[in-house]
Amino acid sequence: MPNEKQNQRMKVAIVGSRQYENTRKIKDTLTDLKRKFGEDLIIVSGGAQQGADKYARKYALEFGIKYREFNPAHTPRNLYSAMSDDYYGKPYHASQFFHRNRLIAKDCDVMIAFIPTGIESKGSEHVVKEATKLGKKVVVIN
Repeated sequence: MPNEKQNQRMKVAIVGSRQYENTRKIKDTLTDLKRKFGEDLIIVSGGAQQGADKYARKYALEFGIKYREFNPAHTPRNLYSAMSDDYYGKPYHASQFFHRNRLIAKDCDVMIAFIPTGIESKGSEHVVKEATKLGKKVVVIN
């Protein structure tokens, strides 16, 4: 009888500060997650072009890990975008980042937030708060 856990997908949100540049920690985290969950792992992130989101995407794709992105509504849809075509291409509004954060928090099973010590990261703090409100396990790495 197969182990039920082997058939369960594990969606891990990788989020964090745009100033986060410790690529080794992100790379090691994704390596460990892939080793633990294999083909059942899905990385969920927010699509920022810098910091933790950038490296989550880079290493997930390099390691052949399933990847989905909740990029904000004012950005164009891309190959990894989680939302439908009509969600994207809207006029910019700051609230889109908060909406994106709620979508990430709802979609993941576990959240790992990469936030450097001493750096204020209001967006990262918001997504962590949203995941916590939903009862999701959150790990903060600095």
